Amino acid sequence: MNNVLVIGDLHEPFSLDKYLEFCIAKYDEFDCTEVVFIGDILDNHYSSYHETSADGMGGADELEFAIKRIERWNKAFPVATVIIGNHDRMIMRKAQTSAIPSKWIKSYKDVLNVPKWNFVERYVKDGVQYLHGEGGTARTKCRADMMNTVQGHLHTQAYCEHYVGQNFRVFGMQVGCGIDHESYAMAYAKYGKKPAVGVGVIMNSGKFGINLLMQL
Repeated sequence: MNNVLVIGDLHEPFSLDKYLEFCIAKYDEFDCTEVVFIGDILDNHYSSYHETSADGMGGADELEFAIKRIERWNKAFPVATVIIGNHDRMIMRKAQTSAIPSKWIKSYKDVLNVPKWNFVERYVKDGVQYLHGEGGTARTKCRADMMNTVQGHLHTQAYCEHYVGQNFRVFGMQVGCGIDHESYAMAYAKYGKKPAVGVGVIMNSGKFGINLLMQL
């Protein structure tokens, strides 16, 4: 049986230090055989389409810091599937806005030094689709596609809901995140709900999912 550990949005270099330890512990505890990062492993705050902090790091410094932080994740999980999130693709979007051909742009693997991470827009395993989730919630997406669905993107949501009909049963899971809510990059959400810090585990070769929240 395959058990997949689903790691929430990191937004490096702005993830919680203890989130990595939590992920490693849950991978071992649930005998996981595979890791999926659900997207937004990078924050790219310096390149945001919204207002950035005047007191924050410049682009080169933030990227170097993020690469250093991701080294820890790569060491813990050297083989992984990474869903490309909206923050991850920010640089490519700006390149396209400037009419720069994609041939000029390095791959995520090369920039981040993660040779065995596979970056994809969507991943399907054991009848479960893994998406970042910009299109809406997992509860609506699983019913729209009639397919078990795991998503990130919505930092304040962590749940797994099952929907049963006459001839089908599907579940939708939001996995939460691993962000540091106090970092300057998350200032836009300071006065909203606090994030749900945790992971998901897809159990028994896609049969069901569970949410595991970190003690804060």
